Amino acid sequence: MPWNKVVDRAMSHWMEATGPHSDVVLSTRIRLARNLEGFPFPHMLSEGQAAEVIRKVEAGVREIDKIQVPGVVSPVELYRLAEIPPLARQVLVEKHLISPPLAQDARGRAVAISANEAVSIMVNEEDHIRIQVLSSGLDLENTWTLASRVDDALEEKLTYAFHNVRGYLTACPTNLGTGLRASVMVHLPALVITGQAGRLFNTLGQFGLAVRGYFGEGTDAQGNIYQISNQVTLGRSEEDIISNLNGVAQQVIEHERKARDHLKRQMRAQIEDRVGRAYGILTGAHILSSEEAMRLLSDVRLGVDLGLIPRVPVKVLNELLVAIRPAFLQKTAGKDLGPFERDVRRASLVRQRLAA
Repeated sequence: MPWNKVVDRAMSHWMEATGPHSDVVLSTRIRLARNLEGFPFPHMLSEGQAAEVIRKVEAGVREIDKIQVPGVVSPVELYRLAEIPPLARQVLVEKHLISPPLAQDARGRAVAISANEAVSIMVNEEDHIRIQVLSSGLDLENTWTLASRVDDALEEKLTYAFHNVRGYLTACPTNLGTGLRASVMVHLPALVITGQAGRLFNTLGQFGLAVRGYFGEGTDAQGNIYQISNQVTLGRSEEDIISNLNGVAQQVIEHERKARDHLKRQMRAQIEDRVGRAYGILTGAHILSSEEAMRLLSDVRLGVDLGLIPRVPVKVLNELLVAIRPAFLQKTAGKDLGPFERDVRRASLVRQRLAA
């Protein structure tokens, strides 16, 4: 599939809202950091070495298709990022298929993406290989199984840098050991409205977990959406990391649902007003900033989950998380847009999608 087909569509597999607990958990992500034996870490690679790493990973990617890894929707195509325009690379960031650092400097970098966009493999980011698997809802065990299968298939063609004591060797010591980062993207409007979110986030550190923004480390929360992920990768098995995050995520879900019940029982008029106003603005506004759209869409999503707005499919709300982003708006417009033009186009898109 050509790269432009990937960036032309807003919808990815993880946005389908078909997974468990998708009223609170938007997606589950497993990421594995790996490096090739015999090569310096990416920040020390020469141009020729970076190209050689890409060629080797490309051979590994062909192996994934050849042996037809269960759960991977073929084909898995590798794209050299230098061949993709900056705006299209930013769309890949907005779809969570690559990281912001990978998009910023395309030299000697690549990404492989499966047909349904559930699997993406970043090449020469902080590490030579970042295997990422995304799924809908809270589905840590199955997502980990798929990531492990992709990892095994690549290892049929590649030799990883591995130490018997330290585990997988990584460019950053915080990824040493398993190289595993597991995360869940959660929507927590009721905990924020009731003032419980801050206390909950403070306690997550005691479980070796971190709370980050919508696009991960160093980014802000938008639309009451947060990412919860493990901090420790060394000294614990992959299964322990997955089990710990899964248990905590279940508790976060329970707290959020209790807070939603509280809002519905004790603050029904205020929530109905808030949700109704948000829906009214989104269906009537002609200018919408990205920040305002995310905030109002969060309120509408809460209204849907509380049964106050039955007409909006959650799948549409997930799709809008990507479709209203600056790069995607410009890609679909086919030209560069100024901030005001984007705000007008964003408002038009939201009106159309909520009316459909």
